[in-house]
Amino acid sequence: MKLVVDTSAITKGAISQRIESGEWRNVHVIIPNAVMAELEHLANKGKEVGFVGIEEVKRLKELADAGFIKLEFKGAFPTPEEIAYAKLGAIDAKIRELAREEGAILVTGDHVQAEVAKAYGLKVIYAARKDLRKEPSFLRFFDDQTMSVHLKENVPPMAKKGKPGAFKLVKIGNKPMSAEEIKEIANEIVERARSEPNAYVEIDLNGATVVQYKEYRIAIAYPPFSDGWEITIVRPLVKVTLDDYKLSKKLKERLEKQAEGILIAGPPGAGKSTFAQALAEFYASKGKIVKTMESPRDLQVPDEITQYAPLEGDMEKTADILLLVRPDYTIYDELRKTRDFEIFADMRMAGVGMVGVVHASRPIEAIQRFVHRMELGLIPQIVDTVIFIRAGRVEKVYKLNMTVKVPTGMTEEDLARPVVEVRDFETDKLEYEIYTFGEQTVVVPVSEEAKRGPLERHAEKSIEMVLSRHLDVPFKVILKGNKVVLQVRAEDMPKVIGRKGRRVSQLEAEIGLPISVEALKEDLVEEKGKYYIIRVGRKAKNKQVTILADGEPLFTLRANKKGVIKIDKNSPEGLRLWEALKDGKQIETRIG
Repeated sequence: MKLVVDTSAITKGAISQRIESGEWRNVHVIIPNAVMAELEHLANKGKEVGFVGIEEVKRLKELADAGFIKLEFKGAFPTPEEIAYAKLGAIDAKIRELAREEGAILVTGDHVQAEVAKAYGLKVIYAARKDLRKEPSFLRFFDDQTMSVHLKENVPPMAKKGKPGAFKLVKIGNKPMSAEEIKEIANEIVERARSEPNAYVEIDLNGATVVQYKEYRIAIAYPPFSDGWEITIVRPLVKVTLDDYKLSKKLKERLEKQAEGILIAGPPGAGKSTFAQALAEFYASKGKIVKTMESPRDLQVPDEITQYAPLEGDMEKTADILLLVRPDYTIYDELRKTRDFEIFADMRMAGVGMVGVVHASRPIEAIQRFVHRMELGLIPQIVDTVIFIRAGRVEKVYKLNMTVKVPTGMTEEDLARPVVEVRDFETDKLEYEIYTFGEQTVVVPVSEEAKRGPLERHAEKSIEMVLSRHLDVPFKVILKGNKVVLQVRAEDMPKVIGRKGRRVSQLEAEIGLPISVEALKEDLVEEKGKYYIIRVGRKAKNKQVTILADGEPLFTLRANKKGVIKIDKNSPEGLRLWEALKDGKQIETRIG
């Protein structure tokens, strides 16, 4: 049996497999020189598929040397122009012509090549690797707790296990992997991507290949891009709905009826894409037309949500098509380069509801990514809601609106200007202001101290100085109009008020303003970066302290020698405390 094989049959490893299995015996294999030229061209460009094909040719040469087959290289070499336009069929035509001249059967793994060859009256065998019907070999590295697998030559295989925000990197093998082992896995992945449904090569560059295989996102790196062969395989570990996030009714109503420019922000691995998937399904369930823009396409969404990649490598062309499709909402995963932010803004200004995924270590940083890329007045029209995700949960939500006012902390009326207010969505507390100052656009945090203005702050300081001469207990002064709120510890209130209110009356006479005495409002739980801080006092130093929420025990931890408990926000205890704080529960401590 005389066979002429094309590039697709070679790169899929279909020929050597059938010979080694004994399915084909005493065959005469002809590899067109056009195929070898195309493989060499692909390999020189750093394309992984070129190296895969060359490895298959080497296997066929070994089989020929062992006497299992007859192997020949024949046919005309293609011109540089024919190689450059291989996708247009120039090389396929040379291969078909050689098969006709040799009276051979054409072996191909390309459906179009097979159909065209049949139309010319050629005998055709459509071939793909049979062992690709089995599970991919990389699946042996995964279990139910595995988020990602990391393979690198001369290093034992590693895996991240756990869940978003609470995972650890562990060894899953003791023996370092060789470059040959990793190349074999990489070759199999690329072959599957080119022959199986729900699998495709997203990016193929000189030294890097990105494959989406079903729910697995696979990044392959090799020299010259990296210092050795490496494969990173990531999969979504959890499938959630919006209800799993326990969002407030107020926030769900905003997402459904009002928010149309949404940023989902958070650090890498925080669960941003998982939330984006849940939000996409939420909109689809409400009868909205939802599309995605992804590179690579790795969101796990239902079939009714179409996923778009960069059209001809350009996301702007994808946006042009989407503007014709006119979806209600588009998920843009993810925004990195300036052009991504510009495309997001263009689509939003065209009236499309947009949900963008962006890396940020703090919620405000997601907004700052837009500040220097577009006019100030456009920002609230493009982004109206920011949802910050940490450790797989919604930690903060901001809303944006534009107003004209004197920025907080300034006093002169002629300093009024357009100001973008960034407010906590749940409490409506103003946290940041964005405005132009001189020739720059600035993002300014707003403190409670700044809100009161210089005259009020000066008056409070003066009152504090007077009262400090008469009070020997901790206190805080807040001026509200012509009234002074004097906050003291609950146990000190009787002493400050005095019998029948005599002492507070004396203090009122001293400062000339009415005084209202209230319990000092101290937050038991303080946030500092990645930690919650609970100050129990020296009476609890080195002792076990139980943290309670509305009287129910949450957990027990030991205070340090200063009577302080430090809790990592991403720890199980930190997550339980966050839930209690989010639900507005009263936090208390119990020593022992």
